[in-house]
Amino acid sequence: MDRPDDRRLQPRSPANLRGVVLAPGLELPCLIVDQSGSGARLRLDRNLALPKRVVVIDITQATAVEAEVVWRKGQEAGVKRLGAAASLRGLVPSRLAAARAALLRAGGR
Repeated sequence: MDRPDDRRLQPRSPANLRGVVLAPGLELPCLIVDQSGSGARLRLDRNLALPKRVVVIDITQATAVEAEVVWRKGQEAGVKRLGAAASLRGLVPSRLAAARAALLRAGGR
């Protein structure tokens, strides 16, 4: 549920989706707890430091979105989308090749 002090411009909705956070030298399972049109809240598998820019992979939808980490609190992180979600099915741009490989390792198709 949104808090009154929430500065989000778009409403968030519960998601509860399996995901992977990907960055150079980092591939970390996560749960996409909720999301809005501009970002998402992630629950990480472990409490690791994240770089400022990551790729968030939605295993169920087989999509990836480049994102900026805007906050951290314990094992949770908030990310702001930096563009539209891209499909990881079929041919993918070279910048998302690592995301496609991570999706396949996580059991996605």
